[in-house]
Amino acid sequence: MKTSRVPDMLATLHLRAFHVIRTGTLSIMAAALIAGCGGGEGGPPGGPGGPLEVNVLKITPAPATLTQDLPGRTSAFRVAEVRARVNGIVLKRLFTEGADVQQGQDLYEIDAAPYQAALDSALGMLARANAATAAARSREERYKELVATDAVSKQDYDDALGSRRTFEADVLFAQAAVQTARINLGYTKVTSPIAGRIGLSQVTEGAYVQESAATLLATVQQLDRIYVDVTQASSEHLRLKSELANGRLKADADGQARVSLILEDGSVYPDEGMLEVSDVTVDLATNSVMVRALFPNPRGELLPGLFVRARLEEGRSPDAILVPQQAVTRNSKGEPTTLVVGRNGTAELRVLRISRAVGAQWLVTAGLEPGDEVIQDNLQRIRPGTPVKVAAGAPLQPNAGASAGN
Repeated sequence: MKTSRVPDMLATLHLRAFHVIRTGTLSIMAAALIAGCGGGEGGPPGGPGGPLEVNVLKITPAPATLTQDLPGRTSAFRVAEVRARVNGIVLKRLFTEGADVQQGQDLYEIDAAPYQAALDSALGMLARANAATAAARSREERYKELVATDAVSKQDYDDALGSRRTFEADVLFAQAAVQTARINLGYTKVTSPIAGRIGLSQVTEGAYVQESAATLLATVQQLDRIYVDVTQASSEHLRLKSELANGRLKADADGQARVSLILEDGSVYPDEGMLEVSDVTVDLATNSVMVRALFPNPRGELLPGLFVRARLEEGRSPDAILVPQQAVTRNSKGEPTTLVVGRNGTAELRVLRISRAVGAQWLVTAGLEPGDEVIQDNLQRIRPGTPVKVAAGAPLQPNAGASAGN
């Protein structure tokens, strides 16, 4: 009996020893994991190395030119629709489609034979009226002398005077008929009313054109200067006036608003334009105001109908605060926020008020003060209250004199 109990006792001792070893090993591993996590909840947020080093942007207000990008389309400076002013057959087209034409240049020739005949007829009527008037004038003058000596009656003299005045009226009527005939004859030579570039011809030789239908022959557009018509929201229009009035924006010394142009391919048009006029009525359908700018077009690059974006200079903000967009996040309410280095060396959350985007920056109107240091990196590791320190080197500075647009 004693011999059979010895192996059982040895097995029990081995099992207890295994449990002791396993328990000790697990305790050591747990302690190592706790040490690797910074010593538990009571350790500093910055880790065993102390506060986190961060790069900051020191807020320094600087002047900035504020702009606004508005979509629009180009239109010709002047447009003249060349239309028929007499009836007739088109005999010749005297221009090349798409070419530049001068004011007064002949464009079409309409059959002039009927109008030449009408002029000749009117001239004949005028000659007859002049001859009749001359005879009536002589008779009236003779009767005037005779009535003084009672050689003719007063009634005969009155009849002679009335006849003279009637023929003089006929002369005026004939002169008007001659003038009308000359005008119509002149209309058979269709000329360009303005200098510019002519488009496609709407008629060919042999076509019959009508004065009553005002048949369109061609269109001439002046393109050495060109308009850009854009729409601006009425709220933006009011905001701009308010900021200029209270001094937050400063207009140019000459009072003229400068405008630059961004083409469809994203390139910037080399010539600067001027704001010409703003419409005086708000469009009820779009709640917007039409704004027109004028651009030089010496090389003929701009054509009517192009879709463009006009960048309007609204004015200058003398003390703009600009913050990189990557340094701004939003809280659960959707408000823009940023982290700054607080006085006690910890991260401090600030709620901002943002006016607009300025390239890769935000224009901040509230929430930051000059001298604040905005944290720009390690934002995913930092929470409000986390100890931080500014990295060695000078803080980053904002771009002075930036051009602000939206």
